[in-house]
Amino acid sequence: MSTLFLIFICSYIAFSLSTICGGGAGLILMPILGNLLPINQVPSALSIGTFTSSSSRFVAFYKNIDWSIVKYFVPAALPAVWLGAWLLRFINPIYLEIAMGVFLVANLPFALRKSNIDQEGKKLSHSQFILIGFFAGFLSGITGVVGLLFNSFYLRHGLTKEEIVATRAANEVTLHLIKIVLYALFGLINANVITIGLVVATSAILSTVSMRWILPKLSEFVFKKIGYWAMVVSGVVMLAQSGNSLLDANKGSITYGFLSKGVESKLQWQNANYALEFTYDEGFEFEQVIPFSELTHQQQQMVIAGQGDADKIIIETVYTFDENYYEAYYFKGDNLLRKIEFK
Repeated sequence: MSTLFLIFICSYIAFSLSTICGGGAGLILMPILGNLLPINQVPSALSIGTFTSSSSRFVAFYKNIDWSIVKYFVPAALPAVWLGAWLLRFINPIYLEIAMGVFLVANLPFALRKSNIDQEGKKLSHSQFILIGFFAGFLSGITGVVGLLFNSFYLRHGLTKEEIVATRAANEVTLHLIKIVLYALFGLINANVITIGLVVATSAILSTVSMRWILPKLSEFVFKKIGYWAMVVSGVVMLAQSGNSLLDANKGSITYGFLSKGVESKLQWQNANYALEFTYDEGFEFEQVIPFSELTHQQQQMVIAGQGDADKIIIETVYTFDENYYEAYYFKGDNLLRKIEFK
């Protein structure tokens, strides 16, 4: 019960921020639900909540809907939703989340801009909204959210804050409903998903009711500014979350350390080890641990000749801007005895 209450509170906050920022509740909730559900069931639970949120906003802001956008967006998005939901059974959405995170962070210049933040006069064409609808439907089918990913297009089209909230709701309500049906047909919805989804849905309705009175109090400039910053922050969070998931899935880790004359970052990926080293006197060096067998016969004999009383040898290939060479580290137990460089 305490877990469901926590989900309710987090969902209420997420959907309230989503109304002010023009979207993004799903991106906020994705890492939270990812700790409670398998990765391929998170989109299902999110869709139950986001469908309810979009429906409540559709009703609350109906008079502000820009139907000239909806009529091009929705028909293009519907078949793409099916494609995305179908592919969810076969592909890992983590890679798409990384790409989405990069796209969101790329909005930083707009967040930093002090004027003309909405790029007035650069309205999107009908064909552009058809493309946006298709990609929005496809990504929404795989990840369960579109949220802030396409918010910048609405902002640049010159819509008011109420029109953005209303038009996005009209565009997405049908998509979320179709996704719920598809997820059920593909076996991605169970009792646990429904329970969590209903908790998210309840908080979404309460959020819409309360935010309906707050939104008119915000200026257009502040609304757009918050929207762009929300995209950037969500992108950073998404990159961090998906990056950690990708490392865990590949038995990877990243560590940092200080050297006597610089800094070093090490990456372990599956059975491979890499290092990026920067020293004040030598600049950047990229290092990779390689098996002894990759050395030539002459190099192997030279390394063996220097073994002495060492019981373990680690070979690294080192790349710099000017040259490529090798390093041999000699260990006795966990103690480093010496290091030699050779070509």
